[in-house]
Amino acid sequence: MNDAEPSTTALRVAERRAAHQLFDDPKVLVDPVAVRILAPSDAERLAHSGWRERSPMSIGLRAWMVARSRFAEDELARARDRGTQQYVILGAGLDTFAYRQPADERPLTVFEVDHPATQQWKRRRLADARVPVPTSVRFVATDFESGGLAEELDGAGFDRRAPAFFAWLGVTMYLSDEAIGSTLAFLASTAPGGGVVFDYFLRTSSTNPLERVARAAIAHRVAHAGEPFRTSFDPPELTARMRNLAPAACAEM
Repeated sequence: MNDAEPSTTALRVAERRAAHQLFDDPKVLVDPVAVRILAPSDAERLAHSGWRERSPMSIGLRAWMVARSRFAEDELARARDRGTQQYVILGAGLDTFAYRQPADERPLTVFEVDHPATQQWKRRRLADARVPVPTSVRFVATDFESGGLAEELDGAGFDRRAPAFFAWLGVTMYLSDEAIGSTLAFLASTAPGGGVVFDYFLRTSSTNPLERVARAAIAHRVAHAGEPFRTSFDPPELTARMRNLAPAACAEM
């Protein structure tokens, strides 16, 4: 991606979450901020594209996106029941979790981690939409390829001695294997009791023909936007890799 520009794919993901609010019923993820956080022109265009949003490919794509977010937030809820008070969203984009939470007496600090340009864009979108930023939110600017995530989180007040729950959605496929490895190593080094939800692409050889066609179409779009897919995994190999990073934490995988 262009270091001076926000992520195009982050906008596309945000549009899919907003489309879920406009066109799907029942809702997998109820998100009253999803449409508001878009620029007015983007929201208006989306509202008038029902014909496209009702196509099988569009329905399937946003179903995947909202389901992974719902799963991550459900797992976070379980972690909070265990006492976790730190939530780290890696590659936060226009994620709205922190801006749609009901009152809860249990403390939770939300660390939104993303590329500086994307983060600045999000903060402008929040301001323009008059969505208040809770005092519990910490914005952490980083480049995953730099390997400086741990120090940047430390600088934002992250407590490595306390459990934390991490959500890392829609990011790994755009990173180098080295950047993914260093991030996983950091996650494995954090205190027990938290957790992580992340997604990744299967190696093409493990997908069926229809999945290959769909991925090729999406790959063409994101590459044209300057954010090409870079990494995919074989599940057994990835599991073994994670076990090597944190044998005790992965004992029940």
